[in-house]
Amino acid sequence: MRIFSNFESGNINVVKADDANDIQLTIPNDNQSEFYQWFHFRLESQPHSEHQIKLLNLAKSAYPEGWQGYDVVASYDREEWFRIPSEFDGDTLSFKVIPEHHSMYFAYFAPYSYDRHQDLLHQAQLHPECRLETLGSTLDGNDMSLLTIGEPSDEKKNVWIIGRQHPGETMAEWFIEGLLQRLLDDTDTVGRALLEQAVFHVVPNMNPDGSIRGHLRTNAVGVNLNREWQTPSMEKSPEVYLVRERMLATGIDLFLDIHGDEAIPYNFVAGSEGVPSYDARMAELEQAFKQALLTITPEFQDEHGYDKDKPGEANLTVCSNWVAEQFKCLSYTVEMPFKDHNLHPDSFYGWSPERSVAFGQDMLAAIQAVIAKV
Repeated sequence: MRIFSNFESGNINVVKADDANDIQLTIPNDNQSEFYQWFHFRLESQPHSEHQIKLLNLAKSAYPEGWQGYDVVASYDREEWFRIPSEFDGDTLSFKVIPEHHSMYFAYFAPYSYDRHQDLLHQAQLHPECRLETLGSTLDGNDMSLLTIGEPSDEKKNVWIIGRQHPGETMAEWFIEGLLQRLLDDTDTVGRALLEQAVFHVVPNMNPDGSIRGHLRTNAVGVNLNREWQTPSMEKSPEVYLVRERMLATGIDLFLDIHGDEAIPYNFVAGSEGVPSYDARMAELEQAFKQALLTITPEFQDEHGYDKDKPGEANLTVCSNWVAEQFKCLSYTVEMPFKDHNLHPDSFYGWSPERSVAFGQDMLAAIQAVIAKV
């Protein structure tokens, strides 16, 4: 029996692995950070026999409440990811599995590989209205890639969509994959109508370094990018600095920052009601967008989510708040669960890549519903 994490986004420490009935593991911290929660490893062992696996020391993980009601994600072929029933006692997540094959992967959520990321970018650029551009490099020397879709003009709106500021939130890039599929489908009337009215600026992965390293929340040097938007630097947060400079050059009329939430088992959005310039127009746009989503898909709800910021008390280092204040526009953080969407649970798959893709496609229809108003 062997346990591996020597691959892209792999992340695990082996405490004990000499007895299939008592495999003990811990999750390493993000580099230069106190955050830890993302895991990704491979078990190679005898199939058709029971293995009992424990993830230890989770009481001090980034989001301990995220383990309550959470089931581990697993795969044999790295294509289909299903759930393994798990139990959490406040510090240890335990699960049993009888592998059907010699090798089996486990992860916090279905990984979105750097290869798939490159495929997404380069397949998108085949569309005649799509341009792929490298804005610069990360601290590890990876590309900061931007897709610009649509022919710019003074009459068109500028829509910005970014994902994976927190690299372990892989559902964000699955979501963007779905959104791009629909936007770039010439037979889809929603996508065609939108490109007549708007230019889309899409950053599918804001944090390639953290994604490759197997981080939950930070970049190569332990910086949480979603707290860098007021004063980013090329030394600590080039990812934010480079994207922010382009945003300032293009302007923004509608903005979505795509994330995953560890603890809350629902899809929801977080608005910008706490920014100093929040007004009746912004409130009306937010309500119209939420109402469109509620009408379009049962995968969205507006009862469960984050507490709303008090007027004038929003944290302007957070991306969606900074964008709302800087551009006086509709600006939302979109959150999906690591667990399941409790309004429509799926005990075998939970919230999944496929549902994330479909939610991204539905989100495009919500954008189309409000684009004329922004």
